[in-house]
Formats: sequence, C-alpha cells, structure tokens
Amino acid sequence: MIDLAALTRRRIAEPQAIAGAWQTRLPATRPADGRILLIAADHPARGALTVRGEPRMADRRELLGRLATALSRPGVDGVLGTPDILEDLLLAGLLEGKLVIGSMNRGGLQGATFEFDDRFTAYDVPTIVNHNLDGGKMLTRIALDDAGSASTLEASGAAVTALATARKLALVEPFLSARRGVRRVENLLDPDSVIASIAIASGLGASSAYTWLKLPVVGEMERVLTATTLPTLLLGGDPAGDPDRTYAGWAAALAIPPAAGLVVGRALLYPPDDDVAAAVDTAARLVHGDRK
Repeated sequence: MIDLAALTRRRIAEPQAIAGAWQTRLPATRPADGRILLIAADHPARGALTVRGEPRMADRRELLGRLATALSRPGVDGVLGTPDILEDLLLAGLLEGKLVIGSMNRGGLQGATFEFDDRFTAYDVPTIVNHNLDGGKMLTRIALDDAGSASTLEASGAAVTALATARKLALVEPFLSARRGVRRVENLLDPDSVIASIAIASGLGASSAYTWLKLPVVGEMERVLTATTLPTLLLGGDPAGDPDRTYAGWAAALAIPPAAGLVVGRALLYPPDDDVAAAVDTAARLVHGDRK
C-alpha cells in the first residue's frame, strides 16, 4: 500500500526529489509481443471524476490505492497520467520498469463552455524528454461547428512534430464531437465519425513516425481499423453494462490489425464488483495471452 502521509511529507520537505527520481527510474522495455496494456489515470485533471455516474475518482487516496493494485499485476506495461498522479506513483516506487505516458492537454474541462479549446496545460515535450517519459498523449476533439477545435488541432500537430523529433511516442486520441447545448459535449461514436477522426488525426504533425492512435471500440471495428496503418491502442472508456460483454468487445477488436493493445482507466480501476486485480488480469490476458 502507498503511505500517502509520507508522500505529502516528502513533497513538503524534498520537492527536488521528484526530478531526481525521474532520472534514476528504471526505464521500460517494450513487451516482446509488441502489444501494450496501459492504465489511464488522467481523467481528474479535466474535472472528469465520475464512474458510472458517481464521483468515485474524487478520492485521491482511493484512486492511488487502485492504481497501485493495477500496476502490481503481471501484464500491465505502464500508465498514462498527469504530473500530479505520476509523481505520486514515482515517489512510491511504482513506475520502475514501466512505460510512462504523460497526458498533455487537460484544459478543455468537462462541461466548460470552452471545452473544445483544449489547451495544453499539463506535460510539455521538454519535460517528457527531461524526465525520460516514453511519450505524450493528447485528446483531440474535433467539432466542425466550434472554433475552439482549431487551436486544439494546431497544438496537437505541434506536439506530434516535437515528440517525433525527440523520438517519443505521440499518442493521439481523436474524436469527432458535437456540442449538445451550452455545456454538454458528445463524442460521435458511429463508425463513419470515428473513421473521419482517424483520417484527421493521422495527418497531424510533420511526421507520423512516432504517432500511435487511441481509439474507442465501436461498431464495425473491422471497417474502422482499415482507415489507418498507425499502431492503435483501444480505449476502455466508462462502460456501464455487463463487463463480460465489454471484455468480449475488446477481445474482438484486439484481433484486428493495427490494434496493438488497450488503454483502460475507469473500467479496470472501478469495476462493478470492485475487484481491481481480477479486472486487470482479464485485460492483461486479452492483450498478452497467458504471458506472466
């Protein structure tokens, strides 16, 4: 278990220890099978705290405990998060040998009138490079009727270029989206909308050499995934239905190239039966088979 009081005391007494810990962290090696399972923990910084309609992610102690359990399981290759969460995990020694992807744009706060103007308010490329992170992730929502999407697209393109120059993974999460009223944004999850988002995201930046996509599992995934040759991680989302049906959907999509793994947060950290270890182990088997 993480000693949360000790983390806070260390943050007070030794804030410089964080930079030092990044420099001495044991780096990750890519799994031999070329497939990746990442645990996502960047939701809170965008004000997205709910799981199946309840504000479960608001309790940071509980969230860190669930992350500690997930990262301890065999077959979990790494984590995606914002600096506050990743630095807690780092100080707790939980990132040794793990892939670490820094979440970059969290400024499009959930429910804000400026949600589509998704500013890069978390990690930047120099910090990703200096702290030896493995890459950066950007949420890239595209609303054809909201001018805020233009700045998000421009910033995402610049980040893809800078990450490619630094030979760091650029994980782009695109959605065609629409505003429903003043404060509600809806991602369009029909196959044709996802295909259009793939085409737009694939063209961002001056090079796609280090670009991977993060895509939702939707209908007609065989047709959807013909839209790209870029390595693709499937998004777990916040499923409210039967977990077995969710796992079956992941398994079917993982069998389709260029799917290369999963990025899952709430579905594994807060499963309906609250058994984090069992949920994570199921996802690991889907990604890596019976590898231990």
